[in-house]
Amino acid sequence: MQVEAVPLADAAETEARRIADGLRRKDVALIRDLVERYHRRLVRYLIFLTGRQEWVEDLAQDTWLRILERSHQYNGRSRFEPWLFSIARYLALSRMRKRKDLSLDSVEGPAEGLSPFLAAARSEDSARVAAALGLVEPIYREALLLRFDEELSLQEISSVVGAPVSTVSSRIQRGLSMLRSHWQGGAK
Repeated sequence: MQVEAVPLADAAETEARRIADGLRRKDVALIRDLVERYHRRLVRYLIFLTGRQEWVEDLAQDTWLRILERSHQYNGRSRFEPWLFSIARYLALSRMRKRKDLSLDSVEGPAEGLSPFLAAARSEDSARVAAALGLVEPIYREALLLRFDEELSLQEISSVVGAPVSTVSSRIQRGLSMLRSHWQGGAK
C-alpha cells in the first residue's frame, strides 16, 4: 500500500522525517506518542467510516499493528495522517467486504454549492451535525470527515482513498449536499 507523496512545509517535513526515522527504529516513546496523538482521531474516523461501533477498537488495534509491521514503508515525504488513515481504511474495507456489509464503492453525483458544515459542527448543533452526517452515504461521509475533521488536503484525501482529486472534490460536494438535505429535513 503506497501513499503518494504530497509536498510539505519545512516544519511538517521535519516532523514527518522524525516520525519515519522513529518508526524504522521501532522507537517505543515515538510510537506511544503517535498512539496518544492520533488514536482518538483514528477511532472517530473508523466509527463514521464503518458505522459499526463494535468493530472500532479491533480495527484501531489492527491499524497500529500494521503501522508497526510496515513501519519501513513510511518514508517521511508526506504527513503521517494520510498514511495512518490509508491503512485504517484498507483494514476497515477488508472487514466490511468479508462480512458483506456496506462498501464504499465509488458513486458519482453532481456537485452542488457549499453548506455551513464547519460552522454548524463547531456550534451547539454538533450533535445534530453528527446525526445528519451518520445519514450521509459512507463514501461521501468519509470524504467530508477527512477534509473537515482531519483537515487533509484534496491531494492527501486522494492518496488515502485511491481516487483522483477531481473525484474527491465531487464526493465532498455531493456529501455537503446530502448533509444539507438531512440537516434541513431534521430542522423541521
